[in-house]
Amino acid sequence: MTNVSADTAASVPATDIIERYRRDNRRTLVQLALLSGVIILCWYLGELLSPQTYIDGLPAIGQLIVDSVPPDFARWQQWIMPLVDTLVMSIAGTALAVLFSLPLGFLAAANTSPNRVVFQVSRLVLNGLRAVPELIMGIIFVAAVGFGILPGALAVGLHSIGMVGKFFAESIEHVDEQPVEAARAAGASGFQVLYHGILPQVLPQFADVSIYRWEYNFRASTVMGMVGAGGIGFELMSSLRIMDYQQVSAILLVILVMVTLVDSLSGHLRRYFK
Repeated sequence: MTNVSADTAASVPATDIIERYRRDNRRTLVQLALLSGVIILCWYLGELLSPQTYIDGLPAIGQLIVDSVPPDFARWQQWIMPLVDTLVMSIAGTALAVLFSLPLGFLAAANTSPNRVVFQVSRLVLNGLRAVPELIMGIIFVAAVGFGILPGALAVGLHSIGMVGKFFAESIEHVDEQPVEAARAAGASGFQVLYHGILPQVLPQFADVSIYRWEYNFRASTVMGMVGAGGIGFELMSSLRIMDYQQVSAILLVILVMVTLVDSLSGHLRRYFK
């Protein structure tokens, strides 16, 4: 809605103000109607509004649940190293993303980029890395460097640069300009302005984004084994291929426990950096 100051309200007739409010309300209703129409159309095209689809799928889902109970933990010792590999993959990938996102974030921020060309190129690089899914990158790196943790860490890390760098750039663009101007007035160099005027303001946001991305990357790393990039995802796919659903449910429960532990640890780290 349009905000009207006291002076404006005094100089504009009440009927004009009411008409403006009504016009804004009509515009808002039209926008909501268009958005709702697009959502409903997508639901229809995606068959989310087809009751028969759910009815036909319920027996198969029920049978799958029956086949998955009870979970089979007989091979739990063989899952320890793949879980460690998954954890290593997520940490290595996140560290790689943060390392490259720091300079890219400053280059892709409008208030710290040296010129327009560098700004546009940096944004383009971040958009390109963000556009390619981790699994596709995983397939490419498996073909390039072979099986194991390395292709998974590279895939997770490079994809994360696109998102982490974008968040870093947006945090830099929203800094308070007063400390920056004070550092410049004191005769600080460009690097000193970044280090003393900008970095202290954005460091908590950087830490928060990095920790959140680690949480996401751990989840992403659990499925990298599906393309041969190692980790617990490889064990999950092996059980799925032989349709051993009891082991599948056991592995999923183990992954759930690990995700919960990672989320808990990230919460402690997030409070530490605040």
